[in-house]
Amino acid sequence: MSFNETENILLCYPLHPNSCPRAYRLTGVKVALYAFISLMILMTVFGNLLIIISISYFKQLQSPTHLIVQSLAVCDCLLGSLVMPYSMVRSVEGCWFLGDVICKVHSSFDTTLCFSSLIHLSLISIDRYWAICDPLRYKMRINNKTVTVFITFTWIFSFVYSFSVVFSGVNAVGTIMSSLYIIIFNVVKKHAKVLSVKVSVTTTGVNSQSSAHRERKAAKTLALVMGVFLICWLPLALATAVDPFLNFVIPADVYEALAWFAYFNSACNPLIYGFFYPRFQKAFKTLIFTYICGFNHSHTLTFE
Repeated sequence: MSFNETENILLCYPLHPNSCPRAYRLTGVKVALYAFISLMILMTVFGNLLIIISISYFKQLQSPTHLIVQSLAVCDCLLGSLVMPYSMVRSVEGCWFLGDVICKVHSSFDTTLCFSSLIHLSLISIDRYWAICDPLRYKMRINNKTVTVFITFTWIFSFVYSFSVVFSGVNAVGTIMSSLYIIIFNVVKKHAKVLSVKVSVTTTGVNSQSSAHRERKAAKTLALVMGVFLICWLPLALATAVDPFLNFVIPADVYEALAWFAYFNSACNPLIYGFFYPRFQKAFKTLIFTYICGFNHSHTLTFE
């Protein structure tokens, strides 16, 4: 086999000499990567579907806060079904095979869903802070319709912003995108601190000691959600912010690994709710026993 033939095999498009080189990976490594990432995608999609169905199915979970959580789960579920499969092929093969237009659409959806997740986390933190620190005014002004308006605006803004940034080419400018990541990280970090501090605040205006305990426990769970978000996204945010000043020395494989660690956050939220939030824990068990084990189902849940 000649040198040119060997080189062509390692190109994304062998018939185009100027094509980008294809990532060289052993077959066993590729199989392992596809299996691991596919498992993550399945966890992301079905885990967040469980959250979406639980809130839609049980009326006790249809509070303003849980509607935001449900919309966040929609973000993560769409990320797992519309973005991650294509990113998986790109990461493992080291090539994008679907052309420039689909690449921009894929990047736009990726940015939309990640940016929307950020705003949803901010909404959750503001909602919980207001509910505990000023419960009377919160009950007067915040209801499902009000939250639906905010959620709708969040989705519209995220779509318009992300598609404009990608199709205008702004995302290709390193320093501009670095600034966006820094802003995103600082906003989430600020709200995570607020939510964590709020857990220790003495709740007022609640009907009983048990309800106050539930409020604090819910706040701890939501603080954990935001903390995991920071842990998963911090490495990618730092790399994106620093790399332009280092003349883009970070290898592509490192970026891919950091991106998938950030994606992993979308698979974590259902696990957090399932293990640390008793209401969702009971809802998950009821749905699983009903539709998998075939037990009788009910639209009501009994909470302590």
